[in-house]
Amino acid sequence: MTEGITLPHDWFPRPLPPNVEIGPRSWLGSSYSFLHCQSRRPCVVRIGHDTGVYLGTMFELGPAGEVEIGNFCTVVGATIRTNGRVLIEDYALVSYDVVIADTFAAVPPEAGGSESSVPRISVAIRRNAWIAARATLLGGADIGEGAIVGAGAVVDFVVPAFAIVAGNPARVVGSAPPKK
Repeated sequence: MTEGITLPHDWFPRPLPPNVEIGPRSWLGSSYSFLHCQSRRPCVVRIGHDTGVYLGTMFELGPAGEVEIGNFCTVVGATIRTNGRVLIEDYALVSYDVVIADTFAAVPPEAGGSESSVPRISVAIRRNAWIAARATLLGGADIGEGAIVGAGAVVDFVVPAFAIVAGNPARVVGSAPPKK
């Protein structure tokens, strides 16, 4: 955990919350990312090794909110708002201005959830998935392995592995199976 840790490059003069875990060789842009984080979970955000979480990314988490970001990921300027659990698996790319939200509104401090119960996964981005700029992932979105979400798409459903989705509301427009 990060008890009292400050980022040497940070422009914001606060330490990271003590319940944030950052893996070796990973980058976190600023402690400002946690300005609206109200989570009381033992580990509110876990960032794997060799991952970059860049400036502009915001963790707007309710009392039971939790985010897990895997290894070798890139998250650039995303807003993650949940009182559940957001899972981003290894090698995922989350581009500029992506919104990941399981609710349409901010979670008030007295909202439900507790430290002891494990929150359900409300949004998942599976291994090697790509989320393009300004996409919105709503509660129930489960982006399959290797899937691609087009720019500005709005997704609230299970996207099959290696599918390409686009539009508002999003629909499957193609596939990108792995090369053998």
